[in-house]
Formats: sequence, C-alpha cells, structure tokens
Amino acid sequence: MGKKAKKAGKGKEKTERKTAKAEEKRARRECKKLSEEDDIDAILLKIQKEEAKKTEVHVEDNVPGPSPRSNSSLNVNPSKASELILYGGEFYNGQKTFVYGDLYRYDVDKNEWKSISSPNSPPPRSAHQAVAWKDHMYIYGGEFTSPNQERFHHYKDFWRLDLKSNQWEQLVLKGCPSPRSGHRMVLHKHKIIIFGGFYDTLREVRYFNDLHIFDLDLFKWQEIKPKLGSLWPSARSGFQLFPYQDEVFLYGGYSKEISADKSGSEKGVVHHDMWALDTRTWEWRKVKKAGMPPGPRAGFSMGLHKKRALLFGGVVDMEVSGDEMMSLFMNELYGFQLDTNRWYPLELRKNKAAKDKPREPRRPPDGQVGFTKEDASVLEDFEMNDVDDQRYDDNDDVSLHMDKSLSLSNGSSSTNLLANVQPEKEMNAVPETVKPCGRINACMVVSRDTLYVYGGMMEIKDREVTLDDLYMLNLNKLDEWKCIIPASTSEWLEVSDDNDDEDEDEDDNDDSQSEDDGAESDDDGVGLDGGVSSMNTEDAVAILKGESKNLRRKEKRLRIEQIRVTLGLSDSQRTPMPGETLRDFYKRTSLYWQMAAHEHTQHTGKELRKDGFDLADARYKELKPVLDELAVLEADQKAEEEESVEGSSKKNNKNTTRHSSRR
Repeated sequence: MGKKAKKAGKGKEKTERKTAKAEEKRARRECKKLSEEDDIDAILLKIQKEEAKKTEVHVEDNVPGPSPRSNSSLNVNPSKASELILYGGEFYNGQKTFVYGDLYRYDVDKNEWKSISSPNSPPPRSAHQAVAWKDHMYIYGGEFTSPNQERFHHYKDFWRLDLKSNQWEQLVLKGCPSPRSGHRMVLHKHKIIIFGGFYDTLREVRYFNDLHIFDLDLFKWQEIKPKLGSLWPSARSGFQLFPYQDEVFLYGGYSKEISADKSGSEKGVVHHDMWALDTRTWEWRKVKKAGMPPGPRAGFSMGLHKKRALLFGGVVDMEVSGDEMMSLFMNELYGFQLDTNRWYPLELRKNKAAKDKPREPRRPPDGQVGFTKEDASVLEDFEMNDVDDQRYDDNDDVSLHMDKSLSLSNGSSSTNLLANVQPEKEMNAVPETVKPCGRINACMVVSRDTLYVYGGMMEIKDREVTLDDLYMLNLNKLDEWKCIIPASTSEWLEVSDDNDDEDEDEDDNDDSQSEDDGAESDDDGVGLDGGVSSMNTEDAVAILKGESKNLRRKEKRLRIEQIRVTLGLSDSQRTPMPGETLRDFYKRTSLYWQMAAHEHTQHTGKELRKDGFDLADARYKELKPVLDELAVLEADQKAEEEESVEGSSKKNNKNTTRHSSRR
C-alpha cells in the first residue's frame, strides 16, 4: 500500500544523487542513437502498416476480458445502457511499458466481452479522453510511451467511432488543440469541452489551462480565451470535469512547479480547488467547498449520478518521518451535491433485518437541504439508551482471529501477546466486506443508477500492480459493492540498476538494522533483493490485508507506519481510535453518522439515530481488524526492542570492540 521508505537523514542526499543521474541520462538520451525499442516513429509506422492490412471490421464474441490496464477510457453506449465501451490504456510490468489500442464492448447483463478489430483504427494510446454522443464515440489526445520509457509521443488527433458499424474515422479540422495528455474532456449538451493537460518535451514539462470547445452540430473547434481581469483555473492535468445544468465543474488536479531555492528542482503540486464554468458566458467562478470534502489527492475518478457527482480513489503522498515518504491509495467514496455545492462522504448502508418494516422517508420542505431546527433538537436530546445495548461489546478490544493471521518473526505464535486478553465470549465471525482496493487512474461510469469501477493501478512497496477487476454499486440502495470480475494475477519483473544498487548498499551499510533484516528469510514470497523478482496481484492483496505470515522487522516497522498514517488521514469523525470500543466510538461521533444517514434516508428522530448507528457499526467492523493488527504489531515491536536492548547490553559487556565495528 505504500512506497519503499527512505532512511531518515539519507533521503535528501540520495534524491540529489538520483536527480543528477537522471539529468545525465536525459542528456545522453538526446544524443545517443535510438534503440529499436525507443524509436517511437518506427514503432508507430510499423503499427500503421499492420493496420493498413485490415480490410474489414472483425467482431469476436464472448472473448476473455481485457488485460490489466490503467489510464484507459470507459464509456456507456448512449443507445444501449447495458453496454460499456473500453478503449486503450497502458500496463507496466517493471521492465517494459505496453500501450494498447484495442477496443472492447462489455455487456453488463450477459457478463460478456466483445473484441472489435477495425481498419483505420487510431494508434495505441493512454491518458486520452473519450465521450459518447448519439451513435458515435469521440476520442482526443493521449500519449504513446516506448517500451523502455525512454521516449514518448503526445497526440493531437481527433477520432470518432461509429457505434453501429464499428468503423473509425479521423476528423482533421482546423483549430484543434495542441498535442497533450492528462487533459479532461466532457460532453455538455451538443458540445465537447476540453481543458488542461500536459506536454513533455524531454527538456521540460508544460502544463496547460487553455479551454477548447467542439460544436458537434457545426463540426467546428473554438478556443475560449480569458477576458482581462477574469478568474481562471491554473494549469494542471489529472483533474476531473462534470456538467450540471448550464455549468461545468472542475475539481483537483496535478502539476509541477520550479522550487524557489537555488536548486531549481521541480516539485509536484496536488490541487484541491474547485471551479465552475458558465457555458453561456464561458466565464469561470471559484466554488467554495462546503460540507465534508475529501482531502487533497491525485489520480481519483469521478462519475455523475442525477444531481450529484461521485468521487472514488486517488493517491496521497505522505511524509511519515524525516525524509520517509509513503503513498496511500484510497478507496473512499464521496458525493458532491450539485444543486447545493456541498460535499459529503458516501457510507454504505447496513442491510436491515427482514422484521424491520420499511418506512416512507420524510422529505425536507422544498428548497431546504440538510437538518431542520427540529432535527437539531432531536440530536441534542439524543440518549444512548435509544440504541439496542446488546449490539455493543466492551470485551472485543482485540479480536481472536488475529491469532491466526499474524505470527512473530521468530516463529512463535502471536497468541503469547494476547495471553492476558480473555474475552468472555468469542466475537461472531463477520463476513469480509467486498470493496475495491485503493487505486489511481481507474475507469468510472454510471449507468442505470449503477456505478462501475474498472481497472487502474496501485503500488505495493516499490512495485506497481495494474488491475483488471470490475466492481459495481447500486447508487439507490448503497448497500454493498459487488465484484463482477475479480482481478487476475499479473507478473512484476524488476532488474536492478548497478548504480542504484550501489546507493542502496551504501544506505544499507548505514542502517544499524541491516544485518538483522538480512538474516530473515523472504517467507512472504516478495523479493526485495537485486536481480529479477516477481509478484502477482494475490501477493499484493495479501500484503494490503496484513495477511503476510512472517513480516521482517523492516517491513513490520513500515506496516505500523502505514496503519498509523492511514488512520490519521481519515476524518477523525469516521475513524475509531486505537483501543476505542464501539460504544465510545459512536458516542463520540454520533452527530457525524446521523448526518451521513440523513443524506441517504431523510429520516428523523429515533429512526435516524438507528440509521446512524448502523453506519458507525459497519465502519467500526471494517476498521477493527486493522486496529487489532496495529495493536499486535506494536506489542510485537515493543517485545523485540526490549529483547534487542537486553541482548545488546550482554554483548557490550562481552566485546565492546565488535559492537562498535558493526556501527
């Protein structure tokens, strides 16, 4: 779930060395003769020749699903709401990058994929944009990366696909935007709106904040330029656009800026501002983020459902301590109410027992959103006795299932750590909640009141895991995620660089724990040493869930930091504190959960309090294993530290010279 941590005090020097080497490589790259795998012009020409051999459209029914990929496009067929159209994307296996130009059509009801091969198809690309209107799908821009990632090409071509005949056509028109990727394109009425993106010239990366409009009736491009003194979003890529009535909203994004110090190095900036574009005047206004907005993040996905926009996923780079960095991949779901400009987290509802009779929800008066004064007074008069006390269990501080899921590095069972914890009764087994893992650059669409999330990328330590899973969520019920297509396994290959190995060796020699860490075996099956190693998605998911049987000391320390940072990232109103019981958690956060329940049901009074408790109960059970794992790992770490101090003391008494040489 996190990137490999750098050692405190050495990160800055190591970063500077790697930056200098990267600059040298870039200079050599511009001068040296291109290899076959880096000559993009030759690669694209070869692809073009292969495409020229195609003479007719070929549709292959009921084929295996697409390979794992991220930065692809997914659209709903306007003429068939049960069909999703997937195009392009990329995959990186640790050695090479693969960019796709394949086209798939997926029938949700039949759970079947169709593979489409057509003459005159666009060249392979990723980080492009696509929208569907009437009987056509339109694609603009994107990039192609050479297998060795030494060269890449940005597109400025504009294509449309006839959804009836599966025939492609390139639209060559005046006024088309410049080459770019990472931009966003959205359909508003009969117009396609394009904003932002970036273009890399090898010497520098340029970010855009230009605005282009394509009229689908007139078949004409138009660039909208800012008026003197008007407000305008800054240049960026990776943001999201979504339309509502006569406005198009913009949220977030990413860009790089030059540091103010003398080094002149680039620094990544994650934007979390929000804007609205008036499509009648083409003027921007800044939108104040009301309610409970998500924290700053990059690579998130968004979809539109009725009067709300939905945000899922993204990554947050956190500085843990000193120079140690950690990337956390999120799987939270947020809603943005478009008519009130208000953010709120979307919590899954808990399924009620069959005996609970459904009640017609009470709606607030027209034009009024949120709690009334009557609702507020009900919340102030809230008493814990209104909730069934038997649903609280103060004896579940550490779950017994942790005995089976964690072992100490020396082979002893973690039962010893729990010897003093003897609950009066064992907790009932709680079925594992199905939920997509955190990810970035995933595809996300809404059709027939159902949210679909496909693919994307996540990181496990210093490895990328590209996904091909498909999840769905009923947005009317908001009861559970359903995994339609589980993630397949994909191999990760990594060949160590000689220079980087030298840097790693230097840092490892400075680390007082390196000898102890090296003595422990890689029982979890994930190679961290040099040479070629491999890891599949199952291994990655196991690490994410904390199911690795024998965590080495270094991994254990990193895992503890991951859990602490993850819990600290979430809103404290929706996250239990370590050691906090369900009763105490709900007592502290009851107002938050009743507000969240009100977004779903519009209930009031006692029914609202019960709905709020159901949400809090589900959240508590979701995080309880993580909190339990943290408790066991911290106890394990404390025991090891005490043992290490005791052992070091004995060694000092016997041979001080040997101990000094190890430092």
